[in-house]
Amino acid sequence: METSQSNEPCTSPLPPTSGDTVCDLVTVPARQGLEAVDILRRGAAEAVGPVLHDDDRDTLGFLVPAGTAAGWDVPGSTCTETDGRGMRLAPEPPVAGADWLLPPGDDADLATDPAVLREALGEAARLIEAADRCR
Repeated sequence: METSQSNEPCTSPLPPTSGDTVCDLVTVPARQGLEAVDILRRGAAEAVGPVLHDDDRDTLGFLVPAGTAAGWDVPGSTCTETDGRGMRLAPEPPVAGADWLLPPGDDADLATDPAVLREALGEAARLIEAADRCR
């Protein structure tokens, strides 16, 4: 699945303050991301952390633990480092033009496990490919 992804940072341009979360952001096409959210939620509701929907680019962004970008190699997706600038997890989305699909909660572990996300994205890609072949 070919997609054009931006390498723009996923964080607020403001300097970090207390309450910032250091994380990376895995960005995928919205269709694949929505399938992955469904897969993750069927497994366990706590398996998926906050998810951003970028209306302008039609993508979803999954918050994952910092350092994930260094080893991320899932085709059709990008993983962007926050470069230590912190992301504010407030009711307002931290990126202009985006909305929370799944807003941050009060849980201590706010990020989606990258190994679980990798599996869900792979399954989602296979489901989409099978559905497209049936058309």
